[in-house]
Amino acid sequence: MLERLELEAFLMLAEELHFGRTAERLHVTTARISQTIKKLERQIGTPLFERNSRHVGLTEAGQRLRDDLRPAYEQIEASLEKATNAARGVRNVLQVGFLGAAAGQLIVQAAQLFGRRHPGWRAQPRELQIVDGLRRLRAGDVDLLVVSLPHNEPDMVTGPVLFSETRVLGVSSRHPLARRDSVSLEDLTAVRMLQVAEAFPDYWRADRTPALTPEGRSVAPGPQFETLQEALALIDAGEGAFVMGAQVSRFYARPGVVYVPFSDAPPLEWVPTWLVTNTAPRIQAFNQAAQDITTRVSLDISR
Repeated sequence: MLERLELEAFLMLAEELHFGRTAERLHVTTARISQTIKKLERQIGTPLFERNSRHVGLTEAGQRLRDDLRPAYEQIEASLEKATNAARGVRNVLQVGFLGAAAGQLIVQAAQLFGRRHPGWRAQPRELQIVDGLRRLRAGDVDLLVVSLPHNEPDMVTGPVLFSETRVLGVSSRHPLARRDSVSLEDLTAVRMLQVAEAFPDYWRADRTPALTPEGRSVAPGPQFETLQEALALIDAGEGAFVMGAQVSRFYARPGVVYVPFSDAPPLEWVPTWLVTNTAPRIQAFNQAAQDITTRVSLDISR
């Protein structure tokens, strides 16, 4: 039977694909995480991660275990949270999902303001992965989700833009483009563009991983990824590049990855979205809190 640390360490490492960041999030040492994973692999009888000095990745057995364990773990966490909220006298909880650290920074501050304005209510920030954000919103795991445009889902409503950021190209530090002060959309022909797994709609994928430049030149596709950490590992290894927001230079600094700003690409804009069928007043109340936070506090999304 898995101990709690084994379960959390495995799922966190499966998400981060980095022992140091996993240790930081769980408030233990990197050595403790390494020992815990090795113990788990001995217990199961097969490697769960492939690791070397530059890369950590899930094995096929690790992927299966992650997919089997995550739903059960999330259900347990949700039950514990409900019990905790009941003990604290919090009657209602608004689950607010976010993708990326800058959105998370905003959501945490907005949640605090929302709680002060609406006694008996609590907004719970929930970090989601890029490939399952829309699915989790549709499944009811979160009530609200902060996403980047474009966003055009018929069953969802979008609120006003909360913040925007410059687009940058994440590229290996060994690539010639890494030595440039800026890049253009035409420069995408010089790299392979990493592909987001199929969970995201075609219009979003076309915006972030275009097949053609504005002048109609072909852009070569690269490997697929499911999480930002997977994308960064692939970029570090020279397997491709990806278009991201400038927040990565602050929150996701990595020695082998350089973030070069675009000179001719529009900024990335972030908005709240929720299901058309969810007409609860608390949605608008939280959106108002988020808007008020953005007018009062700088998110400091890039250095």
